Amino acid sequence: MLRWDLIDIRDGFELRLEGKTIIRHTRAKPWLRLGSGTAAYSMFRGNFTSSDRVERMLPFADFSIERTGDEALLRFFSPGSSAASRDELIVRVSADRRVRSGPEDADRTIAPGLPAEELKPYSLVVEFVSSPAWANRCVLNLAAEPGEHAYGCGEQFSHFDLRGRHFPLWTSEQGVGRNKRTRVTRLADKAEGAGGDYWWTFFPQPSYVTSRRLRVHLESDAWSDFDFRPHSRIILSSRQVPKRLVFGSATDMAALAADNARYFGLQPALPAWMHDGVILGIQGGKDSCLAKLEAAQKAGVPVAGIWAQDWAGVRHTSFGKRLSWNWIVDEELYPGLKDMCASLKERGVRFMGYVNCYFACDKPIFAELDALGLLVKDKSGASYRMDAGEFDAGIPDLTNPAARSWFKALIKANLLDLGIMGWMADFGEYLPADCVLHDGTPAELAHNLWPVLWAKVNYEALEEAGAFEEASYFMRAGYTGSQRWCPLMWAGDQNVDWSKDDGLPSVIPAALSLAMLGHGYHHSDLGGYTTLFHLKRSKELFLRWAELSAFTMVMRSHEGNRPTSNWQFDSDEETLKGLARMGRLRAAMAPYFKELARRCSSSGEATLRPLFMADEGDKALWRIQDQFMVGNDLVVAPILKPGAASRRLRLPAGRWIQLWTGEEAEGRRWLRGRGLLGQPPAYYRAGSAWETLFKEAAKRAQG
Repeated sequence: MLRWDLIDIRDGFELRLEGKTIIRHTRAKPWLRLGSGTAAYSMFRGNFTSSDRVERMLPFADFSIERTGDEALLRFFSPGSSAASRDELIVRVSADRRVRSGPEDADRTIAPGLPAEELKPYSLVVEFVSSPAWANRCVLNLAAEPGEHAYGCGEQFSHFDLRGRHFPLWTSEQGVGRNKRTRVTRLADKAEGAGGDYWWTFFPQPSYVTSRRLRVHLESDAWSDFDFRPHSRIILSSRQVPKRLVFGSATDMAALAADNARYFGLQPALPAWMHDGVILGIQGGKDSCLAKLEAAQKAGVPVAGIWAQDWAGVRHTSFGKRLSWNWIVDEELYPGLKDMCASLKERGVRFMGYVNCYFACDKPIFAELDALGLLVKDKSGASYRMDAGEFDAGIPDLTNPAARSWFKALIKANLLDLGIMGWMADFGEYLPADCVLHDGTPAELAHNLWPVLWAKVNYEALEEAGAFEEASYFMRAGYTGSQRWCPLMWAGDQNVDWSKDDGLPSVIPAALSLAMLGHGYHHSDLGGYTTLFHLKRSKELFLRWAELSAFTMVMRSHEGNRPTSNWQFDSDEETLKGLARMGRLRAAMAPYFKELARRCSSSGEATLRPLFMADEGDKALWRIQDQFMVGNDLVVAPILKPGAASRRLRLPAGRWIQLWTGEEAEGRRWLRGRGLLGQPPAYYRAGSAWETLFKEAAKRAQG
């Protein structure tokens, strides 16, 4: 049980959790303000701009406290000339073991992924019981300490430690470049306003953890902004009065992340075959897939699957090679796909496809959905037509049970029944803020929730088909609640370059930030995706990305949006051999990854971890975002710069063994790690129960 106290201080109070001050309120410096305002949003192909006109913002400084048993009822009052003219906010404080439930649970009696009773973490809940009718803005000031680190806010690509910056939280396109000082970002901004900034993300979440061993979650679906710039406070702003504010505490950071996993919901497990080798991203049709598969296997690549995103057809645009957005197999590209899937499975290779939550307006399925009235509407009552990039698309209304049932039936009939054993469940972040929804929820408040509803559609399709042991899917977009419905995240559309904010290095903080919130399964497009503004994937980049991917939960390649401009896995024999080497390493370590996955799905233990989880006493580890741990026994320090054959790195306390050479290294010091191509710097814990496996994996990789 958590220990919490309300402590009287001069002209105010402090709310403390396990002796740590989390809220400090005085009449001179109130902890909360309520306001009213109107926001404006504009979207261009998933890139959003927003402004907020705040009409009033009032401090609720006066207060009273009623203590009853294990609860406290706090009443806060706005300024007023008399008691009768003041507005009142009522807040209830209590501790319990409830796990999160959200709007997406409304039509289910038993939600998936909830832990057993003994695993449910205790939380301190600050519940907003009632608030003034006019209030639709909220600003909360939470206590912090100088030097305190903070992590989370969903999937963050540029900065793992959040302190010193603020993070608007709104699901959107990730941005191309994501750094206003870079040429690529400036060009993308000039072309389509798509350059983005450091806080742009497919997967925001109003949650974070701190180095004081605290977890914090704001239960709000609206646009929020978390400001970590002040030294002694953290400011949470939201464009709605939140439902509740949830706190937790643990003895260490690993336990804190596991508590988050159990609070938000445990992830579904991955099928065992996804750990057994490389999933090759291939396009071009049946003959292309089979020819490239044969070449890869001949070179010694252990192939677990083929991921063919163009199974339903191709559309060519100025952006590059895109898809039909009409989720029916393209018989010209993939004739006899069902037989092909069955034949591949007999050879130990699964076939994976692609689907997203939109339908092109020039395709037959859009007309069907339009006639059935199952699409999101515009304000005139017509089906909303969204600019998807040189073509328009309709949006199935996921707040409508009939639309969800229709979509689940499509997934079961058009993918699973053909033997497609997994897919990219793409997008989810494009819901326009000016559309009209079936259940009446304002689109402004449904926008962040949309990828969660999309994940739920995919989850229930697999659940109803009884296919979870064999099939899975992966997503880029998310929000609070996603992990209960999504077995696997991928980092989205990185540039095919080495840039810190949007290239190879950015996938590490992306994985670590989600890990701190309890999201355990993460990977990236091996080689990157976005090929614009003269960017082209190089051979070296592909091979270095393969090295990193071999240590993530799934190893899957992508051709990119302009395949002919990029170096591919079969561009030459040396690249095939390099991929085979890393694929053999990954396949040989499958027992270790399967055990990590078992622990993640059963108790919430983190899989990919920040280094400080292994050594919280080393202050230097709290800022490292270019290394990661796989479980508690393996440290990986990928080569992230072109032309480099070594790098500076740090290990947690203890003795560590270099994976490739067997050399010993002591932790808690900086060292120069060798990283020849095909031998990325990696170290296992001396005396690990997995030491024999790691040694054998390194030998098998070398062939």
